[in-house]
Amino acid sequence: MNGSFLLTLIWAVPFLTALISLPVARDDHRRIKKISLAGNLINLLLVIGLTFAFISAEAEHPAAAGAKLSQFHFTGKTVWLQMLNIEYNIGVDAISVLMMLLTAIVIFCGVLASWGVEKQAKEFFVLLNVLVAGVYGVFISLDLFTFFVFYEIAVLPMYLLIGLWGTGRKEYSAMKLTLMLVAGSAFILAGILGLYFESGMNSFDLQKLAQANFPLKFQYWAFPVIFLGFGVLGAIFPFHTWSPDGHASAPTAVSMLHAGVLMKLGGYGCLRVGMYLLPEGANMWMSFFLVLVTINVLYGAFGAIKQTDLKYITAYSSVSHCGMVLFGFTALTFAGIKGGVLQMISHGLMTALFFCLIGMIYGRTHTRTVSEMGGLMKVMPFLSVAYVIVGLAGLGLPGLSGFVAEANVFVGAFANPAPLYRFCTVLAVLSIVVTAVYVLRAVNGLVNGPISDHYKTLTDASLIEKIPVTILLFCLFAMGILPGWIVELVNGAVHPIYNNLMR
Repeated sequence: MNGSFLLTLIWAVPFLTALISLPVARDDHRRIKKISLAGNLINLLLVIGLTFAFISAEAEHPAAAGAKLSQFHFTGKTVWLQMLNIEYNIGVDAISVLMMLLTAIVIFCGVLASWGVEKQAKEFFVLLNVLVAGVYGVFISLDLFTFFVFYEIAVLPMYLLIGLWGTGRKEYSAMKLTLMLVAGSAFILAGILGLYFESGMNSFDLQKLAQANFPLKFQYWAFPVIFLGFGVLGAIFPFHTWSPDGHASAPTAVSMLHAGVLMKLGGYGCLRVGMYLLPEGANMWMSFFLVLVTINVLYGAFGAIKQTDLKYITAYSSVSHCGMVLFGFTALTFAGIKGGVLQMISHGLMTALFFCLIGMIYGRTHTRTVSEMGGLMKVMPFLSVAYVIVGLAGLGLPGLSGFVAEANVFVGAFANPAPLYRFCTVLAVLSIVVTAVYVLRAVNGLVNGPISDHYKTLTDASLIEKIPVTILLFCLFAMGILPGWIVELVNGAVHPIYNNLMR
């Protein structure tokens, strides 16, 4: 199969899945769910095939360590709007492929975790599949205008998914999330248009723009605009406030996809567009952003300690861990950037499993308040053990994915000899202690102690619920125990970005 056709097929399959669902009767929930599950299973297999094909392509044509331009495979280009030189220009490097693999795993597990959705099930799964198609499109786009179109497709369905199917203050959370992310999008669009006109090429082509030496005066204002625009979706301080409310109000699959994948679009954009295309601007501004993301890491961790709701604990934890992604990028070292990419993958798996388990526990206990639980290990051993394991991954236990990512982030950040960087690294490392406090307290309150009488009749996870939990647990252990192939792939993709920063 042609590589560029395969990339197109991967984002088209979720769209086709949504279209196939439209003629189905609204009350035929089972068929709608089966169509969505089948579509995302096909896509999971396609992305796994893409991953193996990419590994083979990298083995045949390895990226040069001194390369200034990223090496993309399976490229294809078609003119879309000739008068503005806009193209449907696609291709992938290792970061793109790994993020697509993460997306495929999370959405497949999310569909299974949403098997109990009955309210307007057709509309729910149609919107979910459209959102996922947008995410895939972002990761394959090498034309910044196409990139932005897919980015908006990925972000905007969140308003309806939270506002209609959420819980608690869902309308408020959906509106807050949408307004803040649209504001971030305005910054991104301004930055992209600035790149288009300032380059003198009148092109949105990422690879062409990477060769343009933008004036320092332009980079000085364009870089913070782009970095903050994407940083809003990455929950950068002080534009993070949409995240806890959005996660807490969202239904299970939406929480899994949003925290697991969508927030990574922010970090991906900061790296791919901001740092890669405007390296001098990155060097000028990174000390400022380092301070912001250090606050992210600490604020999110301390915020999680104060929470009593399981979803809010995980939501504030995501603010901290997504701050760790940007913390690695702001280190401006090879190991730090690599650690940030690994943290995107690790946190995506962890937070998807956290929200998956919380949704299953809430469906049985009808509460997310830790103090109202206790002793669930007696009646829900599978879900309880899974929650303990993902909690340990969250605090960076060796052998699980969190350790691999955070070790690279902290080592990379401390490798920068500037006193500010080393001071901020020490502060960020202290967040591990805070993380251990809220994780262990939540785990202890959930699974240990006496069990309430009205919980004694509860059942453990069903077979269909065990499948997504098992898949995500396997991925956490696989990345923690055998990280070599992922690290090797990331190395090849980070080299051109790092070399551009050092030029």
